Amino acid sequence: MRNTAKLLSTVASVAALLGSLTMVAAPTAIAADEQKKLTPVEEGKKIAFDRKKGNCLACHQIEDGALPGNMGPPLVAMKARFPNKDRLRAQIHDPTQFNPGSAMPPFGKHKILSEDEVNKVVEYIHTL
Repeated sequence: MRNTAKLLSTVASVAALLGSLTMVAAPTAIAADEQKKLTPVEEGKKIAFDRKKGNCLACHQIEDGALPGNMGPPLVAMKARFPNKDRLRAQIHDPTQFNPGSAMPPFGKHKILSEDEVNKVVEYIHTL
């Protein structure tokens, strides 16, 4: 009888261990899905909407952005406004070169964003 109880206890322990292993595997699968490779446009949007990075929504209205500001112009028809993507990049990198009194921070010049981040934001903004 004592051996039977010990065996049942061991079986229960193994079952609990196996159950906990499947719980560990599930978040790993979810984490892999979350780390899906984003396109440069998707990464640019993420940076532009990030309140600690680009924070474009603090001043600009963007179609699907929440709580936009109205200090800067709405970011619409960007391909028509900036047919040359390099000009848009220059505007984001250092808007003071075109308007010394601009309230927009020079994201690239002051290293608020890395050159790669500026490029990704340009890719996103140019799609608007």
